[in-house]
Amino acid sequence: MTDGPKINPGDIILWPMLKLDYDTNPKNIRALLPPGIETSDTAQVHLTTYCFPVPDVPEYGVLINVDADYQGEKGFFTIGYGIDQESAVFISRDRNGQPKYPCEIDYYRMLDHVHARCTHQGYTFLEFDGKATDPIDHPPEHTETEWWIKVSPGVGMLPETTYDFPPHVVRVHTKYGTAFNQKVEGQLTLRDSPWDPIAKLLPQESEVSARLWTPSAFERDINLAGKLDGEAFAPFIDTISGSRWPGENGGPKKR
Repeated sequence: MTDGPKINPGDIILWPMLKLDYDTNPKNIRALLPPGIETSDTAQVHLTTYCFPVPDVPEYGVLINVDADYQGEKGFFTIGYGIDQESAVFISRDRNGQPKYPCEIDYYRMLDHVHARCTHQGYTFLEFDGKATDPIDHPPEHTETEWWIKVSPGVGMLPETTYDFPPHVVRVHTKYGTAFNQKVEGQLTLRDSPWDPIAKLLPQESEVSARLWTPSAFERDINLAGKLDGEAFAPFIDTISGSRWPGENGGPKKR
């Protein structure tokens, strides 16, 4: 096979991302999108396990995205970033609305074996084991769009919904090139979890597509894109952990 990018022994720079994609029912995605964020013409779930320096220490994480549009622009609504470093959770969420929360991540490649396991509050909700096979074509240089929600509910125990900062859509444009792209054949297992209910709320309706993808460029632009209706958004305030999974008032019960 063609050799991939070379790194210094023991370095985490240029670790490939494990990209897992599968189809689900559009109704499953619709139930998770706040009013103003729309379903797209595709209904895929995108799971990315990674190790990337944030800002200068290794962050192991799992990114959970679903296809979604905002004001006619295609992109991904971000359900959550489960990460293994606490220092990046609150500043990411409070400044930009990035839905990060603590999560235990095991992710490695040993020879051709690729393994990922994600555990939160004692529940292993995602596991993948596979074999890296042939290199595949590089996607062209491209920009991906994520939709985050920045919101701050009003201080105090109030019966009605108030906001210190009403819900706004955050548009995240990330520009990528590709250093290496490699097919992986394997098995994705989604397990029941009250904290990360992927298996229940975003069940698979197709085989999983898996690859190891090493980006060669990373440029990110984060901006407010528009305001959502505060009253319609009220049921989506209650979430699990720091994610955008619905909490007690909108979905599975917290433990």
